[in-house]
Amino acid sequence: MAPIERITLFKIANEEDRNRVLEQYKVLVKTALKDGKPYILGAAAGHSFPDPRNKGYTLSVKTRFASMEDMQYYDTECEAHKALKAVVGSVKEDILTTFFESVL
Repeated sequence: MAPIERITLFKIANEEDRNRVLEQYKVLVKTALKDGKPYILGAAAGHSFPDPRNKGYTLSVKTRFASMEDMQYYDTECEAHKALKAVVGSVKEDILTTFFESVL
């Protein structure tokens, strides 16, 4: 099976809050484990460029997983992701947007 790329977009108005979320993503990459081993193939996060096409999304994240099973683990069981969601939940506006696809 081809790897899964996942894009997540956040609306976080305050730059300090965005920076906190970015720092938490750095922690996530270092601490996300499945069966005692790192399982996220890659992660990149950053501020979105100001542009009307962004529709207000201010932070963009791309994560890569080896399989759909790994992504589902990330969503439901990963302790590092739960810690990230605790930080994001207090600062995000509106709902976030996530989409994913299998890549060749």
